[in-house]
Amino acid sequence: MLEKLDLSVSIKPKEYDNQLSDLQLKLLGLQRRIVERKIPVVVMFEGWDASGKGGAIKRLTEFIDPRGYRVWSISAPTPDELAHHYLWRFWTKLPGRGEIAIFDRSWYGRVLVERIEKYAAEAEWQRAFGEINCFEKLIVDDGTVLCKFWLEISEMEQGRRFEERSKDPYKRWKITEDDWRNREKRPQYVQAAEDMFTKTSTDWAPWTLVEAEDKKYARIKVLRTVVEAIEAKVGAGAAHPNATAE
Repeated sequence: MLEKLDLSVSIKPKEYDNQLSDLQLKLLGLQRRIVERKIPVVVMFEGWDASGKGGAIKRLTEFIDPRGYRVWSISAPTPDELAHHYLWRFWTKLPGRGEIAIFDRSWYGRVLVERIEKYAAEAEWQRAFGEINCFEKLIVDDGTVLCKFWLEISEMEQGRRFEERSKDPYKRWKITEDDWRNREKRPQYVQAAEDMFTKTSTDWAPWTLVEAEDKKYARIKVLRTVVEAIEAKVGAGAAHPNATAE
């Protein structure tokens, strides 16, 4: 699936500015609708290091009510979390009704980094595909809007962004030795990602693969996908924040 993506796609600056403003305004209006309807929203990001997840999240949250969302940056589990089933720490971070939860990395770590780094036994990560599908079906059936994104960039572009971060004192904190080391395992991560798409892109929780070589193009695709997913749930008739609620 990743090989079929056209990473040359881009967006012109003026078109980006216009679409960004329009989509952010729509999302602000839709946030009020999900509060009124008590609909939880989960937006989840996976993808390569330096693929633009943080920038996409920033544009998603830039103008919505900060009281109504939370961003979870997922790292290694704590000892307390390791004492439970691996999905436990994600259950506890799901949004309340009418709230938005954004995950920078997610439960898919079980079939990605934990698989590659052998933090999980083969039987555990193989079993996780079915567990994740059940987990997602449970929350979707309960009324949650779920958007799953994979941000894709080429190995060459990732290297360029790594070098840029290393030289910029304001961005140097974004790059670690693990990021450089993980580049050497890219073929293994590609295979793991392809297995993940095949086994967990379901009717109720499909993956959206985002061409992220052009960061601005990726941000617009993410925003539009989230807006359309919420509109499909609540209707698009009153997305503007000044519109009269039904």
